[in-house]
Amino acid sequence: MPSNPKQPTKAPAPQRRDNTPVRNTPARREGGARTPTPQRGAAPTLEAQPTGPKIVELPESIPLRELAARINVSPIDVIRELMQNGVMATINQQLDFDTAAIVASAFGWDARPIAPVLEPAPTAEGAAPAAEAGAPASAHAAPTLRQRLLAQEQAEKLVPRPPVVTVMGHVDHGKTSLLDAIRKTNVAEQEAGGITQHIGAYMVEHNGRKITFIDTPGHEAFTAMRARGAQVTDIAVLVVAADDGVMPQTKEALAHARAAQVPIIVAINKIDKPNANPERVKKELAELGLIPDEWGGNTLFIPVSAKQRIGIEDLLEGILLVAESVDTIKANPNRPAVGTILESQLSKREGATATVLIQNGTLRVGDAFVAGVVSGRVRAMFDHRGQRLKEAPPSTPVSIIGLSDVAEPGDIFEVVEDEREARARAAQNLERRQQAAQTRRTISLEQFFAMAKANQTKKLLLIVKAATQGSLQPLVEQLNKLNETVNTGGENPVKLEVIMQGTGDVSESDVDLAIASKAVILGFEVDIDPVARRKAENDHVDVRLYDVIYKLLEDVEKAMKGLLAPKAVERVVGTAEVRQTFKIAKVGIVAGVRVTSGVATRNATARVVRKGQVVHTGPVASMKRLTEDVKEVRQGFECGIALEGFGEYQIGDVIEFVVQEEQNA
Repeated sequence: MPSNPKQPTKAPAPQRRDNTPVRNTPARREGGARTPTPQRGAAPTLEAQPTGPKIVELPESIPLRELAARINVSPIDVIRELMQNGVMATINQQLDFDTAAIVASAFGWDARPIAPVLEPAPTAEGAAPAAEAGAPASAHAAPTLRQRLLAQEQAEKLVPRPPVVTVMGHVDHGKTSLLDAIRKTNVAEQEAGGITQHIGAYMVEHNGRKITFIDTPGHEAFTAMRARGAQVTDIAVLVVAADDGVMPQTKEALAHARAAQVPIIVAINKIDKPNANPERVKKELAELGLIPDEWGGNTLFIPVSAKQRIGIEDLLEGILLVAESVDTIKANPNRPAVGTILESQLSKREGATATVLIQNGTLRVGDAFVAGVVSGRVRAMFDHRGQRLKEAPPSTPVSIIGLSDVAEPGDIFEVVEDEREARARAAQNLERRQQAAQTRRTISLEQFFAMAKANQTKKLLLIVKAATQGSLQPLVEQLNKLNETVNTGGENPVKLEVIMQGTGDVSESDVDLAIASKAVILGFEVDIDPVARRKAENDHVDVRLYDVIYKLLEDVEKAMKGLLAPKAVERVVGTAEVRQTFKIAKVGIVAGVRVTSGVATRNATARVVRKGQVVHTGPVASMKRLTEDVKEVRQGFECGIALEGFGEYQIGDVIEFVVQEEQNA
């Protein structure tokens, strides 16, 4: 950083990288910082206009973000000012006094030196506090694919690549509209006419620099991919409607983005609405730990209107600025390609096809590859416009033809020497996957203390669901207090962290997050939906449901102290569908069923599920096939079943047969 850059000249209007004026943006105060649009009916704010320059005291060295806070402007505007004078800087970079003073003077401030001040101690190896960073790293999280790829490369071979961005948020807050606005803005600059969206990812260009957007259905798919070991996103854009504020799905999306350990940018959408209140959004997100940059935090908040296409260019500029501050958005284009399968399908004309995001190296037509248990050779590849490509550098999403079978989303795609090696690697992956299916993928309360004592983990990650917000808040507070009251002794204390909290039944998205983060799910006065239950059983996710809060707290405390006994877990051994009902004298109502999976056994507990809700749980009174009593009926056969204390069957009801098993530590 030069100590005496050229004295900046005050521009008459905010300028972009290419010196074009900023259009379609909210009103700005002096220096280019955003000013909230006055709300209808709000009292005007009167500010005394200073007669001379404002004075700010600065130390010998100051982070760019702190300088922006002291002179009351956005860090983006400080970075722009430096760039206009030939100085490249990131949001966390230290500026010497002379540079900071020149920047301050450009925004109407007179900088005065003060004695050096001590910086607050960093939380972990110089990282920002997790509450503000928006993407806290888990103490025991496995390295992501991106981190592993960078670790294998020599630093001099790495070059910057386009950032990969995922847009997340509440279902009604305008994610799709924002993505459409970004696409249309880019199309208007690049070509005449419309655009044909062939694949679920695309690239846009802003001021000569490219950005890749992953068009996912939402944070469920985002985390499901991460649960398979993939990590494709560099930056997450959290969309929040200015007229609606933070909603439950907003909090859920935020939890998933934080678990992915990626920087977060907040896009405050729908600012064109009469009842828009961006300041309320900032306040609500600040309470969740996302501190706006203009309040001294390190999260960019950018007001936009997807409908009016306001602030779209500011959002793209913000993404590029955040990308500059992340030193891991690099790749080596001069090596065989490595990437991730985003989606895959079977076409009658082209056979198996897949959308691949190239994360390192360059993919070329004719390359042999392996993707999980699938192999093949690239016969052809296309970009998001359907145009043929001969090669695809890092961060490029492409649709490829030439797979031996349909690949799984999230599988790692890797170019190998030839097709023979590709087939051999695919066979090895299949064998490993079959073996892995026999082992646990997540952690249980019983396993936690043993792992902590072996120094494999120091944190118990929890996902907490409760029936109401009124019971959720005190439950989380009591769990957090266990960090203070539980003393495990020795030099290796264990801690717990609630990474996600919400109301309602345990969902499939909760289970996906537990798989990706190796967390335990605790439910208080809630149930788990059938799809989530099956997924939790298949992936061995520890889901514990309680009706008594003290029992829940007692189990977690025992796990932290290493005293928890093995628990009895439920396992669904079979399911049957009700096809008909009969009324039999001295017996009552009997259900005629067909066993659709597993084994229906008389010794199991029967659970009647209707439209996703459990309507009865109880023992099996009798089970008959034809005229004989039987103990079990296997998949594909029919039988008659009577349940104790229940006779209100409906055609289409599903009966689950559940057995209790002891799960040892």
